[in-house]
Amino acid sequence: MIRNDREITVLVADDTDTDRLILEAIVKKEGHRVISARDGVEAVKKFEKLRPDVVLLDALMPNMDGFEAARRIKILAGEELIPIIFLTSLTDTPSLVKCLEAGGDDFLSKPYNRVILQAKIKAFYRMRTMNRTMLNQRDQIALHNEHFLQEQTVAKQVFDNITRGGDLNTDSLQYYLSPLAVFNGDVMVASSTPAGNMMLLLGDFTGHGLPAAIGAMPLATTFYDMVNKGFSMVDILSEINGKLKGILPVGLFCCAAMVEVNFRKKSIRVWNGGLPAAYIYHNDGTIEPIKSTHLPLGVLNNKDFKADPVLFQLDHGERVYLWSDGIHESRNADGEMFGEQRLLASFTKNKDPSQLFSELLHQVKQFSGDVEKSDDLSLIEILMAPVEVAFKEQSEPAKAQSQLAEWSLAFEVKPSSFSIFDPLPLLLSVLLEVPGLRNHSGTLYTVISELYTNALEHGVLGLDSKLKNDPAGFERYYELRKQRTREVVEGYIRIELKHRTSEGGGTLEITVEDSGVGYDVSGLALSDTGKEYSGRGLKLASSLCDSLQVVPPGNCVKAQYRWRVDD
Repeated sequence: MIRNDREITVLVADDTDTDRLILEAIVKKEGHRVISARDGVEAVKKFEKLRPDVVLLDALMPNMDGFEAARRIKILAGEELIPIIFLTSLTDTPSLVKCLEAGGDDFLSKPYNRVILQAKIKAFYRMRTMNRTMLNQRDQIALHNEHFLQEQTVAKQVFDNITRGGDLNTDSLQYYLSPLAVFNGDVMVASSTPAGNMMLLLGDFTGHGLPAAIGAMPLATTFYDMVNKGFSMVDILSEINGKLKGILPVGLFCCAAMVEVNFRKKSIRVWNGGLPAAYIYHNDGTIEPIKSTHLPLGVLNNKDFKADPVLFQLDHGERVYLWSDGIHESRNADGEMFGEQRLLASFTKNKDPSQLFSELLHQVKQFSGDVEKSDDLSLIEILMAPVEVAFKEQSEPAKAQSQLAEWSLAFEVKPSSFSIFDPLPLLLSVLLEVPGLRNHSGTLYTVISELYTNALEHGVLGLDSKLKNDPAGFERYYELRKQRTREVVEGYIRIELKHRTSEGGGTLEITVEDSGVGYDVSGLALSDTGKEYSGRGLKLASSLCDSLQVVPPGNCVKAQYRWRVDD
């Protein structure tokens, strides 16, 4: 039988033939389809086979009464709504309550009122239709959610691979990042620089989840690319800010703090744009705040953006702490925030600095308990330690000598680029492609930097380093450097790198020549007494290389650096 849109299938179960026939006639007169049953057993079997829309069920029947039949039908129906209307001559309250408790949705007393019966069938059918719609929508939502989670899983793998792309191997860093959603609105990236420093950035994007993570990927790729190539902290911050400003919609930005740790000089440089104040925990138990003095990344255009970090000196054993606002905004069951004061009190109560990171984290988690988080949580500790302690030994296995075994590179910088271009990151990126040289990147950076600076300042610009023989001369020296760099219109600096491999290592020859007139090198001493304010660049480079020669008339320096895989 073909059903039309208005046809309702009704199961009528009654052991009295007269009552059953009356009900069938009333239901059919309204254009509905009827399924008949003479007892509860037959009613259950026909329901299971034909799945009617509404069930009219007599309470008192042989073999299986209506109460038991209702319970079984409800079990068979599962999540689907099957309205059951009890047909009964019972009028006492306990009996009517029993009908409802057995799974009935309503009851109809004998003798039957045709108008009321039809109204109830239509009303319950509307409820059944809404229930079907709800279940279908729920199933569609569940299917879409499954697809969404699959897509997020793939995207999360890509996100993690990008944001954790650093090769940092240090015991001086502890961190904890706990995302509110699958994706983390907080992002931490850290890597070692070619000069042997550690660079770290903690960012907190507005919001959380996928929208917040969108900006983290260009941030991370830019950070790692530029840090590995030796760009300065100022350049990296400016580049990240420009990219975020260009790609993020209005209202989405990144509060961030960036730290560069120089383990050799026992110093840190910090830039804080919108994150809660960071703190230095000194060995004497005092704490020093590093407050935010800049707007977040992605708010200003680069012409208005300031990337000037603050310098701090630290002793060995002293620590730096950074966190996102999710830490001190964590709430307990009463809605009370953990607050910055509780964090600061943790410093005062601490007896063992090595346990402070764990103590801070434990106190935040204990305070919030099982309360649902409202934001991502991030906590970072940086320990100032000797270089040999801070960085674990990183040995790079020897690779095939055919890969960049022998090669040379010549590079020339013209006057128009002196004030706006630093060739060091570009040259260093080439050197880092040589197997074995990556572990020597800090030394090579220092050597090439000193030789290039010497060629620019003393060769092309003609600055006299004797100006720096007293502290007051430093300011005059760098004023002249800035002025002459802007005004210079002719000249050059040529850098040539030649590399060849040998068994277990190789040799790098570095030649830096400038267009200057040179200077008398006959009396030049390349040993450093440590007492001079000037002329120390070449001496430093000489101490790091196997040989260094200033070629007459003094405008060309040739250095040779030998390396071994096991160095």
